[in-house]
Amino acid sequence: MKARVRWTDGRQFVAESGSGHSLVMDGPPDHGGRNTGPRPMEMLLMGMGGCTAFDILNILDKARADVTDCVAEIEAQRAEETPAVFTKIHVHFVVSGRALKEKQVKRAVELSAEKYCSASIMLVRGGVDITHSFEIIDV
Repeated sequence: MKARVRWTDGRQFVAESGSGHSLVMDGPPDHGGRNTGPRPMEMLLMGMGGCTAFDILNILDKARADVTDCVAEIEAQRAEETPAVFTKIHVHFVVSGRALKEKQVKRAVELSAEKYCSASIMLVRGGVDITHSFEIIDV
C-alpha cells in the first residue's frame, strides 16, 4: 500500500492513494490553513470508522442479514499535551434493516473490534481506549 501527500500552500495538502483517489486536507485559519478539507487527525478517525463499518457490512452480508443502512457515529478525545494523540474513541453503530437479529449485529461489532478492523486494532495496541455500542432500526 502506498500514498502520496503533496503540500499545496498554507496548511493545505492533497493526498493521493495508491489506488488513484485524491482528497484535500487542510488546517484551520488560525494555524495557517483555509479550512478547505478535513484535518489529518479527522481523516484518521474517519478512516477507522470506514474500516470498521466495512467489516460489519461484510460480516452481516455473509450472515445474509437484510441491511439497508449502516452509520458509524464516532466521538474521540485527544490528549491535552503534544502530541495530541487520541486517548478515547467511542463508535456507535446505527444499523438499519429488515428483521435484523441483535445477536448477529452484536457479533459483527465484536468481530470487527477484536479480529478484523486493522485500523482500530492498531489504535488499541497504541494505547487508545476504544468502545462500541449499537442500535438496530427495523425498516
